[in-house]
Amino acid sequence: MSSLIGASARCLRANATARLLKQASGNVWFAPARLLCAAADLQKDLGEMVKKNKVVVFIKGTPAQPMCGFSNAVVQILRMHGVDEYAAYNVLEDQDLRQGVKDFSNWPTIPQVYFNGEFVGGCDILLQMHQNGDLVEELKKLGIHSALLDAEKESK
Repeated sequence: MSSLIGASARCLRANATARLLKQASGNVWFAPARLLCAAADLQKDLGEMVKKNKVVVFIKGTPAQPMCGFSNAVVQILRMHGVDEYAAYNVLEDQDLRQGVKDFSNWPTIPQVYFNGEFVGGCDILLQMHQNGDLVEELKKLGIHSALLDAEKESK
């Protein structure tokens, strides 16, 4: 309840008003100020969330139990590189988060991966980076040593 009061107070301080929003379809709908403020607060929160850790993923499910194949692929790629410490957010638990992260990144699908607060991409991009070796370099920039480098040395 206190978060609702706090959000309302922020909206009032920001002098938020109701607005008409035009959708891509051409339809116009009325959005109350509290809805607009909630969306703005979520975008701010997402900006903070992606900066909290070096690696942040928004997935369906959890790293221990991914709920879709693409989320599982992202978890497996990170695991292969020895990236065990990262923030993971389950978008299935919160529909506002699920849509909010899509709006935040301007990327239509989940999973989504962030490095140092910067959007990297989804499963397809991470897989491509893994296959062409770019992921090892990007992890190095984060100060993360890829476990695949050790495995490569051992095989020689």
